[in-house]
Amino acid sequence: MCGLFGIYEHSNAVALTETALKLLQHRGQESVGIASSEHGKISHISGMGMVLDVLTSQKTKQIQGNTSIGHVLYSTSGTSTVQHAQPFVFDSKYGQIALAHNGHLTNATVLREELEKNGAVFQSNSDTEIIVHLLAQSSEKNTIDRFLSVFKKLEGAYSLLALTEDSLIVARDPYGFRPLSMGILDGKTMVSSETCTFLPLGGDFVRDVNPGEMIVINEHGIKISTIKKISKPAYCSFESIYFARPDSLLYGNNVYAVRERLGKYLAQKHPIKADVVIGVPDSALPTALGYAQESNIPYSIGFVRSPDIGRTFIEPNSEIRRNIMPIKLRPIQRNVEGKSVVLVDDSLVRGTTMNVVVNLLKEVGAREVHVRISSPPMIASCHYGIDTLIDDDLIASRCSIDEIMDYIMADSLAYLSTQDMLKALDLEKRSLSYCTACFTGEYPKEAQPDLVNLKCHP
Repeated sequence: MCGLFGIYEHSNAVALTETALKLLQHRGQESVGIASSEHGKISHISGMGMVLDVLTSQKTKQIQGNTSIGHVLYSTSGTSTVQHAQPFVFDSKYGQIALAHNGHLTNATVLREELEKNGAVFQSNSDTEIIVHLLAQSSEKNTIDRFLSVFKKLEGAYSLLALTEDSLIVARDPYGFRPLSMGILDGKTMVSSETCTFLPLGGDFVRDVNPGEMIVINEHGIKISTIKKISKPAYCSFESIYFARPDSLLYGNNVYAVRERLGKYLAQKHPIKADVVIGVPDSALPTALGYAQESNIPYSIGFVRSPDIGRTFIEPNSEIRRNIMPIKLRPIQRNVEGKSVVLVDDSLVRGTTMNVVVNLLKEVGAREVHVRISSPPMIASCHYGIDTLIDDDLIASRCSIDEIMDYIMADSLAYLSTQDMLKALDLEKRSLSYCTACFTGEYPKEAQPDLVNLKCHP
C-alpha cells in the first residue's frame, strides 16, 4: 500500500501534491509528508496522522519548490512512528535526496545486515531506509547509474519516487506489484499511485509506468532505463478488489467496473434466496450492486458510514479495528429489520470485523445474514506490500468455511473462486498476469520470497 504523488517543474507543485495526497488518503492514514526542491535545496514536512491534520496551511508555507513528491503511509512492517514518515530526506556526497516508497522488499533483512556490516546506522525499521543507505554507499558516478545499480539489488515490491536537487526519479519493480501511473498537467509531468488524482487536479492520464522501468525527469528531458526484464508481471489482484479507488484506472481497467463484475460473478456462482442485498462500505458497494443486478434481489443501503473514520483494514492495531467498527458503521434498521440479507464484502481477512458487522445487522433485527465475499479465501501471507505478514493472522489459513461461518455468526458464507476472480479482473480480455499468492499460496516464480531470511515483524 501507501500512496505516492510527484510533479516536476510546476509553479504550484506543493499545493497540487497536497491535494493529490488527500485523494490518495485511502492508501495510507498513519503519516503524511511532502518534499520539494527549489534552487538545489530540498525542504520537507511530515507528521503522524491524516493529510488534513498534518498539512496545515501554516506548515506547507515552510516548504518551497516547483518539483515535489508526497507520501501517505500504511506500514507493513515495523512500528508506526514519526521516524517512518516519508519522504525520507538525507544528505549525501551527491547532494540532498528525498525518497518515497510503496511496497515491501523481500530481501530487506539480508541487505540491512550487509549495510550494517559496512557501518550503516539505521534510524528506523523501514525498508525504505535500506534504499537510502544503498544510494549513499553507491560508487557510481552519475545519477542514472547510481539509482539503477541500487534498484537492481532490490527484490520484492517497490513503486518509488525520488527527488534529487535537479531531477525527479520514478521506478517500478520488474513485477509491477504496486500500481504507478504518469499524467500531464499544464505540460508538466505528474506521477501517482493511482489515476484518480489526475482529473481532479485538471490533468490527464498518459500511461502506466511499466514494470521494471526507471524514469529520470530533469531539464534535459525524460530518460527511460530498464531495471530488469522478466517473463511476465505480477500485478496485485487485491488492488482491484479492495485498495484502489473505484474512479481509478488500474492495469488499464476501470476499478468500479471490475468490482461490479465481481459481484455479478458472485451472484452467478453463489445464489441465495433473500430480500435485500447490501454492501460493506465503501469498497464493496459496487460489488453489492453487481450482485443485486445479476440476482434480481433489491439493492439497498445497509449502513451509514462515519466520514471521520478511515479504513479499518489498514489500521495497524487489531483491537482498535474491532472496537472502531460499531462507530464506523451504523446499520439502517428500516432497510434490514425482519429481512433475509445478502451481505457483500470484498474480502474476509482476519474475521474480526466481519463478526462485528454481522452482529450489528442482527442486533437491529435482520432475520438472516448471508455473507458473500468477492475474492477467494485468503490463506497465505503477502510479502509485497499488504499487511498480512503472518499466516496465522488469516482466518482462512487455519479454519474451514463452516468454522469461519460459525465464528462470524453468518447464516451462510461463500467466496468467489480464484478462476472467477481472475476472469472478472481481466475486464478487457488482455490476458493480464496477476499475483494471487495470498489466495493460493503460490508466489510468482521469479519473485519467491526468502522466507528463511524474511523477518516479518522486526
